[in-house]
Amino acid sequence: MLSKDYFVHPSSVIDEPVSIGKGTKIWHFCHIMSGARIGERCSFGQNVFVGSRVVIGNNVKVQNNVSIYDNVYLEDDVFCGPSMVFTNVVNPRSHIIRKHEYKDTFVKRGASIGANATIVCGITLGKFCFIGAGAVVVKDVPAYALMVGIPAKVAGWMCHCGVRLSLPASSSEKVKATCANCFSTYELQPSGQLQVIQEKMPG
Repeated sequence: MLSKDYFVHPSSVIDEPVSIGKGTKIWHFCHIMSGARIGERCSFGQNVFVGSRVVIGNNVKVQNNVSIYDNVYLEDDVFCGPSMVFTNVVNPRSHIIRKHEYKDTFVKRGASIGANATIVCGITLGKFCFIGAGAVVVKDVPAYALMVGIPAKVAGWMCHCGVRLSLPASSSEKVKATCANCFSTYELQPSGQLQVIQEKMPG
């Protein structure tokens, strides 16, 4: 039997064939469906489900009790907090089969999704956005946006290093800010988009 370059806890079920990258760790009571594609150096906590038509990038962290259903696509460095929820059907009914109506959900590089947040299908979460705990996201999220509430709205902006920027949620004029942690600089546009002026790495 060939040795694998990733770790799977004995309590987990892997339905071959799957693609799992080097250094990935899959912990207790997980279920990875046949056809799933998982990158390198990922971590899956207890009781995580990954569907057949799921693509996950490198260095993705998935905490306990998260189900990643078909048609969800996670880019590199995404964080999924404990018990957060993805959906893939807009109008589910038990007595009607809607597998052909699954909506694509895209989570861009570096996005963080807080504990117990719900991501309604068919939307895109922009890179390095930050979804607050318990938020319900029903529409596309701009890159770097901090989203809170039900339904979730832009409450502010986050640096790529995870520190909140001193910026208003919106502005009719261009406003610049520098991260207090890594000194990256950004400019909020009147369009509601955050433009990166200079991005630095922490430390």
